[in-house]
Amino acid sequence: MLTYEVLTAFFLEAGFLGVMLFGWNKVGPGLHFFSTCMVALGTIISTFWILASNSWMQTPQGYEIVNGQVVPVDWFAVIFNPSFPYRLLHMSVAAFLSSALFIGASAAWHLLRGNNTRAIRAMFSMALWMTLIVAPLQALIGDMHGLNTLKHQPAKIAAIEGHWENPPGEPTPLLLFGWPDMEQERTHYGLAIPALGSLILTHSLDKQVPALKEFAKEDRPNSTIVFWSFRIMAGLGMLMILLGICALWLRYRQRLYTSRAFLRFALWMGPSGLIAILAGWVTTEVGRQPWVVYGLQRTADAVSAHGDLHMSISLLAFFVVYSAVFGVGYSYMIRLIRKGPQDEMPIPPTSGTPARPLSAAVLDSQHEAHR
Repeated sequence: MLTYEVLTAFFLEAGFLGVMLFGWNKVGPGLHFFSTCMVALGTIISTFWILASNSWMQTPQGYEIVNGQVVPVDWFAVIFNPSFPYRLLHMSVAAFLSSALFIGASAAWHLLRGNNTRAIRAMFSMALWMTLIVAPLQALIGDMHGLNTLKHQPAKIAAIEGHWENPPGEPTPLLLFGWPDMEQERTHYGLAIPALGSLILTHSLDKQVPALKEFAKEDRPNSTIVFWSFRIMAGLGMLMILLGICALWLRYRQRLYTSRAFLRFALWMGPSGLIAILAGWVTTEVGRQPWVVYGLQRTADAVSAHGDLHMSISLLAFFVVYSAVFGVGYSYMIRLIRKGPQDEMPIPPTSGTPARPLSAAVLDSQHEAHR
């Protein structure tokens, strides 16, 4: 499936990415916009195949084991496995929401500094409309995803909830906070709301949620990690909904662009989408343990034969390369954010020489200096 991702998305992204980055002075605005859309489409296609692959590792189906090897027998079932639709929606919406929050924070920074132009206001308004619409939708998708996970990966749900045992006949409470102890098999300092766990996870007030003690010790995920990673994700999601609601109220009161307390709130929420995505992936992948392919292949059986030295060199190389790449990207993004959108951007004359990737930031810098 990752090969399909390369064939259907990688070349599409790579081809049009060059036009998007280098084509400012080479092509017209229509073709440049089309190229940008094609890069976005390629990213969505990449999301499809990568999540299909990961979802199969979470909820495998459509295969047979032949001579000790997993052999696909139904590719439709492999790709559209039970958890795939929920993961695809959840991750795609998370990406859109993270982008809206980041753009909104950028606009809030400018508004706090007195840069109250028409372009900045439009940027802020669009980001907050997106947050208002998408954040509650993401909560609904997350609820459906949770029900699917309860059906196919009950041990993961038990670990997320820090829930160890079910007293006979009692509904499951919801632990808001606590510290799950894997050795003592209990959650310390738990703050629980009676029956709310059953209501959220089973949509009833009498059904019980599976408990960790119902699973063998070697089959339990690390509850200490996923308990808190999930709450970081869910807590930030609640703040995103609150941000959208506050924006709607201030829009009605005609104070959306002038409330400094709200602008600071929007600014601090800028990285929340990315943090929530990372926390969600920690929940997903740590919660899958001790399995590489859930119920089929254990992580201990998938470890390669490489030694510590080989793995350390490989890890160090990844760290250096990604630090360099993300460092350059981060610096460029900060430059663009500091300049912000302009109501009237200077349009360079079209020439036969492609623009450099940093041209937008350079033009903004020159325009700002002129002002």
